[in-house]
Amino acid sequence: MHKVDKYKIEYQTAENLTRVGIYALVDYLWTVRNPILEQSVYFLKHASAKRLSNNAALLAGYHYSRFRKKPYQWAMPASISIEPTTACNLGCPECPSGLKKFSRPTGNLQVDLLSNVLDEIGSYLQYLTFYFQGEPFIHPKMISLIRMASERGIFTATSTNAHFINERTAGEIVESGLNQLIISIDGTTQEVYEQYRRNGSLEKVLEGTRQIIAARKKLRSRFPLVYFQFLVVKPNEHQIEEVEALGKKMGVDGVLFKTAQVYDFKNGNPLIPTNDKYARYKAENDGTFSIKNNLLNQCWKMWQSCVLTWDGRMVPCCFDKDATHEMGRIGDASFRDIWFGERYHAFRSSLLRSRSEIDICKNCSEGTKVWA
Repeated sequence: MHKVDKYKIEYQTAENLTRVGIYALVDYLWTVRNPILEQSVYFLKHASAKRLSNNAALLAGYHYSRFRKKPYQWAMPASISIEPTTACNLGCPECPSGLKKFSRPTGNLQVDLLSNVLDEIGSYLQYLTFYFQGEPFIHPKMISLIRMASERGIFTATSTNAHFINERTAGEIVESGLNQLIISIDGTTQEVYEQYRRNGSLEKVLEGTRQIIAARKKLRSRFPLVYFQFLVVKPNEHQIEEVEALGKKMGVDGVLFKTAQVYDFKNGNPLIPTNDKYARYKAENDGTFSIKNNLLNQCWKMWQSCVLTWDGRMVPCCFDKDATHEMGRIGDASFRDIWFGERYHAFRSSLLRSRSEIDICKNCSEGTKVWA
């Protein structure tokens, strides 16, 4: 054999082996799935000079504000939450949506409102959560809302009770580009599950999970990352190991154990778990309870994120469930004018001065572990 031909054959053989090796590595990563890596890769893929410089300005403004004890906001938010609807099919005992105790009206987010917000700040945003109060998939155009944000390279997430996920909607969710789906599952038996998720069906949760996992596999999609969220309360804390096993069996990407916020905690509450690791509240010597959070006069959320209700009200964070601290309304003013406006400046000032004097901050988890 001619010397040149020999080297050519050896090169082609090495090239083929390399190709086989790459395919094998891809197949391996497909079976392993690393949610943290996949999320990081997504952010890197959609990074831009505008987003990176905005993040740098956010960090600088926040830390300079803490140092000077005066608010300096130099950037647009990197993350926001938008409420698709306040309607919900369940009646959870610590949820104003489930209990129908809102003073603000119930309604659905208009597509034009979202479009206007994304037109204004979408190039800065990295993360958008389609959730505040209510069950997102009650919204008749939820898939369209997700797609609008996904098409702009924004990491999209939502939280659901999974009662509205069937074979058809599961496929639509995967094709919409949704990146993260959190499924609430607060019990591994119907008896325990319904103690908090009142009017809910555990079987519907499990079937919705099966459908979304099946659709993701069928469409060969890396997203959405699917998590079980287990809100740890006293009636279900004995099922922590069981839900971990269930999550593994069903093929979700992880199980998140979330500590529960309760409104009336001072004299104890039947929902506060006995395991201190999963409680936001601690027992005092006199038998009363207090929040573990020491309420430092700072809050990163006030600089890097905000919440928009379905009708366009901008509120500081997810603890303002009834929108009592409205900073302004999209439509009456632009996002930028509200974000850099006098009301927001005053609110950030009061927080840096004395966070404990702000009602929605008194039961806030900022500074404590929400995910146990």
